[in-house]
Amino acid sequence: MMNSTENNELTQQEPTKPVYSTKAAVIERLKEIVQEVEGVSKSELDSLKQIFYKLHVAEQEKLHKEFLEQGGDPAAYVPAIDESEVTFKAEMNLIKEKRNAYLQEQEQLKVENLQKKQAIIDRIKGLAENPDEANQAYEEVKNLQTEWKNIGVVPPENSTELWKTYQLYIEKYYDTLKISNEFREYDFKKNLETKVALCEAAEKLAEEEDVIAAFHKLQSLHQEFRDCGPVAKEQREEIWKRFKDASTTVNRRHQQHFENIKNEESKNLEKKTAICETIEGIDVENITSAPVWNEMTQKVIELQTEWKKIGFAPQKMNVKIFERFRAACDKFFTAKSEFFKGLKDNLAQNLELKTALCEKAEQLKDSTDWKKTSDALIRLQKEWKTIGPVAKKESDAVWKRFVAACDYFFEQKEKVVSTLHNEEHENLKKKQEIIEKLKTLATEKVESSRETLQALTKEWNEVGHVPFKEKDKLYEEYKNILDNVYKQLNAKNGKKRLNKFKDSIKERIQDGNNLLRERDRLFRIYENMKSEIKTYENNLGFLNSSSKSGNGLLAEIKRKVEKLKDDLELQKQKIQTLDEEINKSKKSE
Repeated sequence: MMNSTENNELTQQEPTKPVYSTKAAVIERLKEIVQEVEGVSKSELDSLKQIFYKLHVAEQEKLHKEFLEQGGDPAAYVPAIDESEVTFKAEMNLIKEKRNAYLQEQEQLKVENLQKKQAIIDRIKGLAENPDEANQAYEEVKNLQTEWKNIGVVPPENSTELWKTYQLYIEKYYDTLKISNEFREYDFKKNLETKVALCEAAEKLAEEEDVIAAFHKLQSLHQEFRDCGPVAKEQREEIWKRFKDASTTVNRRHQQHFENIKNEESKNLEKKTAICETIEGIDVENITSAPVWNEMTQKVIELQTEWKKIGFAPQKMNVKIFERFRAACDKFFTAKSEFFKGLKDNLAQNLELKTALCEKAEQLKDSTDWKKTSDALIRLQKEWKTIGPVAKKESDAVWKRFVAACDYFFEQKEKVVSTLHNEEHENLKKKQEIIEKLKTLATEKVESSRETLQALTKEWNEVGHVPFKEKDKLYEEYKNILDNVYKQLNAKNGKKRLNKFKDSIKERIQDGNNLLRERDRLFRIYENMKSEIKTYENNLGFLNSSSKSGNGLLAEIKRKVEKLKDDLELQKQKIQTLDEEINKSKKSE
């Protein structure tokens, strides 16, 4: 008797996934399916849909990239209508309609087949339970078995139980059949030969290289094994076990094949998920420059290329992960498009600002106010640097316009300045001669009057400009030697005046009252000098901190302060001299 688990040995075939390299090939396959819709599986239709849109998206991205590389406005890009997509959708709708009709028809046929097979079972059951009729109905049973084989499939939920019932009554019929032993043995022998051949065929399938093909062949062998009549009772378990063992080997290979595919698809899902996370992790809000956008775009394109090299993900996740990938890419390229639209507006605004600077520079280029205009143009140049870029096609023209205006002015200025160069060097020689004269006065200690120094100072001030790089060094040397000469002169004059004062005191020493009046007068002069020095020092502080008056004015004031301090010291010594004489006069009394 056939084991009741025979019908459970089958495993459901998973869909194969042919590879199509073009959209036209996908559409061609759809047109074939329209003609043979009864043989198509849902998994194949899903696979074709995914392949088509993968190729479609890649094509659209390529066209978009080419549009941008050719200088197109990102905001103005409108994808072209894809006629192949229109055809694809039409074919898919036609297949869907035909497939639905076919499936409804098949379901009805399965119900009718079920009824027919149940009728056959009922007839065989009646013969198996009536031994007298069994012997006379042998040929009828053989015809019923043939009719059973020719009837198509039944609803899957009834298949197993129906087969078990049929097999039960067929075997019961043969067990109760009262025919000659020779005829029965012959029938069992022929059935055994057929089933042995089926076992051998099933065992060879274990070596079949194409696992899928081997699985399909096994299904046919199973159907033949089922339809074959019984064998001798003592051989039934043995022959079924042999066939079942061979089937198990083929089924395990088939199962392992799809487990391998499943593992590979799981790895592919992990890779695709990582790509989605990478693109989703790009912080588009903080990308603020075109070079960074271009760098990140190249990275996304590389990830898209990598995506295309990865195989399918598990069927239940394949569409979802692709939709996630597409959404991440769309978000990135939408943000990029918005950035470059804003950048285009900024470029236009920058062009307006730079054009305005060109106009200002052109208005100034003919000016002969060299210092003021130089400063103004330098300010314009600095302002130019603060303005961002303009469109590439405008950049050279606006820059050349601005530079031309600036260069024209500075070239005219250079022509004038070059004529002043020789004059400045002549002035440098004159001032160096004045310094040498002052050095002679200082080193030889010539008795010089203040008028002589003032004459040299006046001559210095009347000499024009010297080369700019020599100006500060030359003036520092002049100031130091002039201060030294004045210091020497003040010291000599002070000493003379003090000696003269002492001589005059000797003449007036007998008159004590006169000495006291003289001391009061000198003390008032001393206090006035202190006040005057304080005033000058305040003025010096003001000039040093908030004024850009010439160095000559500062030096002149400082020399006055020094002279006043020397005079103040002289007054102090005169007062001390008077105090000494007054004290001596008091002691003598």
